[in-house]
Amino acid sequence: MNKVEEKKVNPALKMTLELGPLVVFFMANKYGDDLAQSFPILADLGGKIFVGTALFMVAMIISLIASRILMGTLPVMPLVTGFFVLVFGGLTLYLQNETFIKMKPTIVNLIFAAILLGGLVFGKSLLAYVFDSAFKLDDAGWKKLTMRWGIFFIVLAVLNEVVWRNFSTDFWVAFKVWGTMPLSIIFMMAQLPLLKAHSTEPLFEEK
Repeated sequence: MNKVEEKKVNPALKMTLELGPLVVFFMANKYGDDLAQSFPILADLGGKIFVGTALFMVAMIISLIASRILMGTLPVMPLVTGFFVLVFGGLTLYLQNETFIKMKPTIVNLIFAAILLGGLVFGKSLLAYVFDSAFKLDDAGWKKLTMRWGIFFIVLAVLNEVVWRNFSTDFWVAFKVWGTMPLSIIFMMAQLPLLKAHSTEPLFEEK
């Protein structure tokens, strides 16, 4: 079976593609009222959270298309996230109910957690299929990393529920961009000792 080869992309560009839609969401929500005044078609969407949601969906589609063109394939996690952004974003706009877009991170994170932790129950470290092109770890390493990511996704789901249910919409949007992403980066950096201990080949190839 031929495996589609993922093209190597500059890490900064890859991060831009992944974070870009979130930044668009934040900025569109922050300046949604001004955008609605400048572009009357956006005013028909409702308040600024709906303007932000619509532009978030557009930015996500552009990001996925760009990723497909540049990398030759679509990573599983961004693809799943993009699917739910479109589904829950569409429900948010159609029903004029911001609860759907707010619950999207909770549902997506719990799905990722269930897949990873459920795989471990059946003896499968499914994270290996996602990161195999980036890391080469032994079986024990993949199991530990999969467990940690599964638990981390649950933590993110709980945090999202706490924030959107107890704080303003503007605070939730800001937390989604400036809280969740830094936490994810810190978590990933904290896994470096595990990756180093269980790597079957050098983590960083010398050019």
